[in-house]
Amino acid sequence: MFLNRIRPFAIAAVLGLGSFLGVVQFAPLPVEAAGALPACRFDDVTTEHSSPADWQITVLDTIYRVPKSYVPSGLVSTSNAGLNGGASIRNFVIPDLRAMAKAARNANAGLRVVSAYRSYSSQARLYQSEVQRYGEKIAKHSVARPGHSEHQLGTTIDFGSAKSSGGVSQQFAKTAAGRWMKANAWKYGWIMSYPSGKTSETCYYSEPWHYRYVGRDLAAKVHDSGLTLRQYLWYHFQ
Repeated sequence: MFLNRIRPFAIAAVLGLGSFLGVVQFAPLPVEAAGALPACRFDDVTTEHSSPADWQITVLDTIYRVPKSYVPSGLVSTSNAGLNGGASIRNFVIPDLRAMAKAARNANAGLRVVSAYRSYSSQARLYQSEVQRYGEKIAKHSVARPGHSEHQLGTTIDFGSAKSSGGVSQQFAKTAAGRWMKANAWKYGWIMSYPSGKTSETCYYSEPWHYRYVGRDLAAKVHDSGLTLRQYLWYHFQ
């Protein structure tokens, strides 16, 4: 992979020193420098950037995973961002999450947290439940297998409308909260991982509620590129 060919001497130039929060300022690599995006398949390959310190550039999909032992540090309640509690997120996410939640409320598009950090074992239970309900063929595309979930990074949230209750739903895309998030979440560092009509690129069915925090700088670059997050991370950091 491309990044292996420039390590260790040039990696600092690519990633920069970052802030005290660990947010990296990126100098994107040309798309032509990277290998082709892998076609969707189901495998269990440990992702190249498998440390919690690599939270911004870790590629997780149906192929690549983090180890069972991956547990991010600094998990705090989402209530610290002025949202409902009962879920955890990494502490450096809180300032931008709080700012986004406030902006959404001011736009009459209030948010709630349906799910955030999930451990390997909790993801395994969720996946098995999906298999029992819908069968493995559908479950593999609708719920990530344990180790493959972005929720294990501690920087991903499934959102719902503050005016609704219950679990995640495709109807979120039609709510004021869902429309606001699609248009504005990137400004606060959040990217929708699995947009509609992009299953061949993301390997998962559309999830208009699923947003991963990558920081404002990287989120702006992903948004402006027109690529899915999986594509952008693969082309620039793998």
